[in-house]
Amino acid sequence: MNPWESAGAELARRQGSNRTAPPAVSASSSSAPTWTPQDERSGAVFLRRLGRGLLWFVVVLMAVTGVRSWFFPPKAQAPKTEAPKAAPAYPDAEAQAVASRFARAYLGWDEAKKDERAALLASVLPADSDTDMGWNGHGRQDVLTVQPGAVTPGNDHQARVRVEVLIRTAAEETTDKKKPPAESPARWVGLDVPVVQTAGRVIVTGPPGLVGIPTSGPKAPEIPTVQTDTELTAQTQEPVAKFFKAYAGGDTEAVTAPGASVPPLPEGVIYQALASWSIETGTGDDRVGTARVSWTLGGATVEQVYRVELTQVSSSDAQRWQVADVRGGTL
Repeated sequence: MNPWESAGAELARRQGSNRTAPPAVSASSSSAPTWTPQDERSGAVFLRRLGRGLLWFVVVLMAVTGVRSWFFPPKAQAPKTEAPKAAPAYPDAEAQAVASRFARAYLGWDEAKKDERAALLASVLPADSDTDMGWNGHGRQDVLTVQPGAVTPGNDHQARVRVEVLIRTAAEETTDKKKPPAESPARWVGLDVPVVQTAGRVIVTGPPGLVGIPTSGPKAPEIPTVQTDTELTAQTQEPVAKFFKAYAGGDTEAVTAPGASVPPLPEGVIYQALASWSIETGTGDDRVGTARVSWTLGGATVEQVYRVELTQVSSSDAQRWQVADVRGGTL
């Protein structure tokens, strides 16, 4: 035999013996159900991934903030303080009115009208108060006018009201029947009146105190002077004098600018003269000047100061200056 053929046959025999038969399939395994793979829904996948992302975000955030607190511990917050509530404003107007009524009744007495004074005081005092208020029941004094002043609030709804009262004390009777008693001069007195707000009203709590009033005012501040338009002052002096004459005569419509409303002075005021007039420098059709006017009133002659506003009125014939407004004083 050929040696190559015998070697090939031996190799074929060996390979054949190494091969194993395929496992037999049992009848039971052939009858078992087959699993069918199904695709997972995309929404479930998204929610699962989102949940994992949020979980990792929380873990990372906790780690970062925890590490940060090691180096930068949180500062203790200062306790919050509530803003103090503003106290309600004191009823100054009502306190001034009550104090004025009290001052008029308190300083105005007449031994022939004791009950009248008591009734006036009772209307502004607490119930069952002593309406004599320290008066001994003698003499006579008249109150000419009352001027309420500053209100100084205190505790427990209390306040002090300054009232200035112009009084005149009646002169005492003389034994000479032919000679009438001399009338005493009028004078100002100050009165500090204690009041309190209770039960929705302001009342006087007790006796007041007389206080002094300055006999003169302080030195006035320096008011800057203004320059005068000499030429325009001369041009407007005649129409201004004409206006003031009509101002006292009762007919201002003819001497005022169109649309202006300047009520005339009451009867009894007589125009004397335009003592001085000056108009300030400026530009435009509206200018302001100062007038000093002499009047006769109550049998006397007095000078008063006015601020006069002029406006230039144009017509087909010419232009002229007329009074648009007038105010007393130097402001």
